[in-house]
Amino acid sequence: MKLQQLRYICEVAKQDLNVSNAARVLHTSQPGISKQIRLLEHELGVEIFVRNGKHLTDVTPAGHEILRSANRIIKDTYELKQLAQEYSDEKKGAFSIATSHTQARYVLPPIIKNFRLLYPEVSLVIHQGSPEQIHELVSSGRADFAISTESPELFQDLIMIPCYEWNRSVIVPKPHELSRRREIGLSDIADYPIVTYVYGPSGQSRLAKAFEKIDKTPNVVFSATDTDVIKTYVRMGFGVGIIASMASDSAQDKDLQIFDASHLFDFSVAYIGFRRGTFLRGFMLKFMELFAPHLDQHTVKGILNSESRRERENLFADFELPSR
Repeated sequence: MKLQQLRYICEVAKQDLNVSNAARVLHTSQPGISKQIRLLEHELGVEIFVRNGKHLTDVTPAGHEILRSANRIIKDTYELKQLAQEYSDEKKGAFSIATSHTQARYVLPPIIKNFRLLYPEVSLVIHQGSPEQIHELVSSGRADFAISTESPELFQDLIMIPCYEWNRSVIVPKPHELSRRREIGLSDIADYPIVTYVYGPSGQSRLAKAFEKIDKTPNVVFSATDTDVIKTYVRMGFGVGIIASMASDSAQDKDLQIFDASHLFDFSVAYIGFRRGTFLRGFMLKFMELFAPHLDQHTVKGILNSESRRERENLFADFELPSR
């Protein structure tokens, strides 16, 4: 049995049993993967996949158990390599972050700049996506950190740590009739079409809850994961924009009227998270501290040593979260 064979079966399963796609991802040949899977099945004495001719059509009951073990072995092997590298050269390595466009565009640049000054030989990759995509990337091991606002309902299998609070701004083009107001309330925007984010359940309920106070349902006519896309459609006159306050830029958005809406909506919390059992290298711990200064190494290690989610939440209750 070879580690390479385990990688092959796991990637084939990830690619919905499409061996060609798995070969493309793994930079190898389709016949090579098929041969190695057959050799592994012969060695184990059971079939991992159900076949119809040359095509894989399903995973056998034994295959599900084998894949579960194989994924665990691959994860443990990765962490062993990380552990060895930490002791051989703590200033070199790589890690990846899955996050939203707003975080990547408006929050992370100064943090990554400072990180690069400390660790110029560490490679960093940022994946942008929806909350669901962020979760999938981290839970599958294709990214190390998740940075997201959608924690409770999507990320229960990860350790999610609160980092900061944020709220919203309302934006309209300066020719818009609301642009002449000094302040606005929910009743001022309730009858306009709304352009805002693709929210997970908690974000949707937070928006709806605010409008419920005035017995209105928000008329969301366009939504996107990208704040700059939202701004573009607001400029086109699609509707009133509701965006994260940290994504409003008075210098770059001179053609937009920006209203602070923190008094209209409940605040949201941004989290950073990772898989349980993840080996956090020294530079990864430092990145967390740069992103959220209250997450020093001592605090994070205390969180990692906590035995239950409730114990972690008790630790979180002592945090004084900054606002952005």
